[in-house]
Amino acid sequence: MSYQQIRPGGFQLLAPVIKNLIIINALVLLAQYTADVSGYHDRLFDYFALHSVHSSLFMPHQMITHLFMHGDFGHFFYNMFALWLFGNKLENFWGSKKFLVFYIVSGLGAALIHLGWLSYELYPIVSEVTAYTSSPSLDKFVSFFQKYGVPQAIGLDEVNEFANKWSNDIQNAAFVSDSLVFVKKTGDLIVSRPTVGASGAVFGCLAAFGYLFPNSYIYSNLIFPIKAKWLVLFYTAGELWMVYTNSGGNVAHFAHLGGALIGFLLVLYWNKTNRNTFY
Repeated sequence: MSYQQIRPGGFQLLAPVIKNLIIINALVLLAQYTADVSGYHDRLFDYFALHSVHSSLFMPHQMITHLFMHGDFGHFFYNMFALWLFGNKLENFWGSKKFLVFYIVSGLGAALIHLGWLSYELYPIVSEVTAYTSSPSLDKFVSFFQKYGVPQAIGLDEVNEFANKWSNDIQNAAFVSDSLVFVKKTGDLIVSRPTVGASGAVFGCLAAFGYLFPNSYIYSNLIFPIKAKWLVLFYTAGELWMVYTNSGGNVAHFAHLGGALIGFLLVLYWNKTNRNTFY
């Protein structure tokens, strides 16, 4: 098993679960494009993408459904290619049922860890919205938007115009109630940014592959060979660095790390107990 080379060799090597996961993800991506054209993009993402537990849009089923959605074709292609590259051998090694359990558990674990991080990260704005609700004022209103910015859905000009009108009629109680609408809506928009993608489950596959086949060669960019164990360490270090430096844009790094952690712990457990089934 050591020093085996893993090089893309065509879709005839697709194991059953891998094949069906790719087909389902492709159909969902097609549905997303159809929803974009039909004007149902927001509704689709509101219901099926993963949202923070602080969001009014959060629903438990999203911890599963977000795994089959992607931001665009590049996101889909990268995840599905990685799923095939690492998951195909895992499914052949474990069998389809056990691999499916592993994939779903890794994805769920990644979602839970990501939600935990979001709860911590979004706690300050949730607290400020609550504080503002109990004691609204023009100064606090201006300070809130200076700190968190104005979402595009609300509009900077509209907020500035409202603040100017309020400052000219500071005793008008109607402005207080209207300001609550602005602040609550802004808070909900910020905590409702959706997360989509199979990356958490795929990182679980990457971690398991590195553990079970550490000396297998992966051909990076289809050209340069690198052992699986070093590839896992490289990706993990990269994710940790991007978390530490708060870089990487809108990428859900804690979902990646969470999926890798859960995948590693699950395969470690299976290996130590020598269980052939987990279903």
